[in-house]
Amino acid sequence: DRCVPRATQATAPAPCAEVDLPDGYAVLKDTIGATQYLLIPTARVSGIEDPAILRSDSPNYWQAAWQARHYVEQSVGHTMGRDTISLAINSTYGRSQDQLHIHIDCIRADVRSALQSGQAAIGPRWSAFPQPLGGQHYRAVRIEQAALGAIDPFRLLARDVKPEEMGQHTLVVVGATFRDTGSGFILLDDHVDLAAGDFAAGESLQDHDCALAR
Repeated sequence: DRCVPRATQATAPAPCAEVDLPDGYAVLKDTIGATQYLLIPTARVSGIEDPAILRSDSPNYWQAAWQARHYVEQSVGHTMGRDTISLAINSTYGRSQDQLHIHIDCIRADVRSALQSGQAAIGPRWSAFPQPLGGQHYRAVRIEQAALGAIDPFRLLARDVKPEEMGQHTLVVVGATFRDTGSGFILLDDHVDLAAGDFAAGESLQDHDCALAR
């Protein structure tokens, strides 16, 4: 309500860092952490469970979020390796706001190490990652291209789960450099398990103080 009118008037879109009116999103510095930014649709989209994200004309918010990683780099004052940056969206059980937002920030150092050591176990199809990440059990799949482009993680998940179950999942995208194919991404998925205390909040794999920058 504040950023979009200012962007429409061709003025600085404060308090947002950026507003892209044609593609329908804003980038906002989160109040938590030194390096965390959020990518938020300017349209009303509730979250990962919203059918609007799977429409043919829906923007690829993940690609826009990956492009916005330079705000994280600006916060730390230097460029970062692609395997240090992550994007995350929480499930309906693991979020605090009912407007879709993708967290853009550094990955935790221990998660980065686990993904590097377990890289050989990540293939082009969903499979269980061999060790817990942040205390939870994730599935993983590799994306073998340097930019997401037409690859939308929401759609990759939707091919594998029922529409009514989308809101029970969290997705995390981590930049990667594969030993055999070069630059790409690792996509992680976790499912809510309330009995086990798992609220499927992939944001917990991020480090909002970005220790890797140091």
